[in-house]
Amino acid sequence: MSMAYLAQPEQQQQLEWLDGGTLAILLDGKATDGQLMIGRFDVSEGEAPPYHKHTREDEVFMLIKGTALLWYDDQEMELSEGGIVFLPKNIPHAYRITSKKADLLMVNTPAGIEGMFRYAGRDKATPRPDGFEISPARMAEGADKFGQVILGPPR
Repeated sequence: MSMAYLAQPEQQQQLEWLDGGTLAILLDGKATDGQLMIGRFDVSEGEAPPYHKHTREDEVFMLIKGTALLWYDDQEMELSEGGIVFLPKNIPHAYRITSKKADLLMVNTPAGIEGMFRYAGRDKATPRPDGFEISPARMAEGADKFGQVILGPPR
């Protein structure tokens, strides 16, 4: 049974993500009875995940602030501040942040992808291990465990 859920900013898990960025897990499958995951990225110019596809969830993301290049299947597009994109499951995609900083809101349905972010990233509430990095191998392991397929390097 679904219930209302409220998490103030200080209650939201903060993960260290690619290129020193941060992903705040705003809502996860536990909070939404598996229905959706919402995350918010605070990232810098050049941040780019590998070219990939999701096998389980659809994705929506919106650039609250900043700009990015977006690759969707074989198309390249620019996404400007306030732009939003819907990425159905099984469609290859990637992005690269082109502004100095970006604030990116991501929604995935159903939930589950947060497992990959938690697996490959690092909870910022814990001490940072010496030499921590999100390696391509760790990212690939997390993707495989949680239903993503990495198709190529970042673009």
